[in-house]
Amino acid sequence: MAADRINVFPSRMAQTQMKIRLKGAQKGHNLLKKKADALTLRFRAVLRKIVENKTVMGDVMKLALFSLAEATFVAGDISDGVLQNVSHAHVRVRSSKDNVAGVQLPVFESYKDGGDTNELMGLSRGGARVKKCKEAWSKAVDVLVELASLQTSFVTLDEVIKTTNRRVNAIEHVIIPRIERTIAYITTELDEREREEFYRLKKIQEKKKAIKEKAEEAKRLAGTPEDDDDDAPNLIAEEQDDDLLF
Repeated sequence: MAADRINVFPSRMAQTQMKIRLKGAQKGHNLLKKKADALTLRFRAVLRKIVENKTVMGDVMKLALFSLAEATFVAGDISDGVLQNVSHAHVRVRSSKDNVAGVQLPVFESYKDGGDTNELMGLSRGGARVKKCKEAWSKAVDVLVELASLQTSFVTLDEVIKTTNRRVNAIEHVIIPRIERTIAYITTELDEREREEFYRLKKIQEKKKAIKEKAEEAKRLAGTPEDDDDDAPNLIAEEQDDDLLF
């Protein structure tokens, strides 16, 4: 049906254009398929890292909370002292991009800005416990930033993979079959025209042959001698044939 193919006039030019479009669609399908495979591979690697980091995150947070309880037990409530010594963010996060098959994935990285303003915290008592608590929470922040980076990459890859797979399926099941049906339609129409043209030429030759035979038969019955070689038709000279209707 016309809805299953592209509406074009069947001609050699249209057939060539459809073949070029088919080749481009097949090439695009292969490239998108490779892109989807690369993204899926990275997606699985990110998912595996997320599972590992969540497991590590549980242990790190447990250790950090336990170390905070120890520091509070030994040195008392240190939250007021920590808040008073903070003038700006000591730990910051920088963002960068990671290119995976043309997809920009955000990558977060934590870094320390300036010196430690709480280095004298716990000097009077519980210094070792406070230092251990700071180290545990610093590690927890690093793991949290890494986990946030992985989660963001996971969501981005999931959306891009869905979009790419939809495009691959559309090209494979809609665009390419439609172009192929169009090419088949054009080829059928051109073959039909060639058969019609061949049949028309064949009928013209039969008509000419019948007219020639009738003329020769009439000459023979009238006793007209056959034409000499000088009166033979010139094959090189142009000749205007009468139109034949059949």
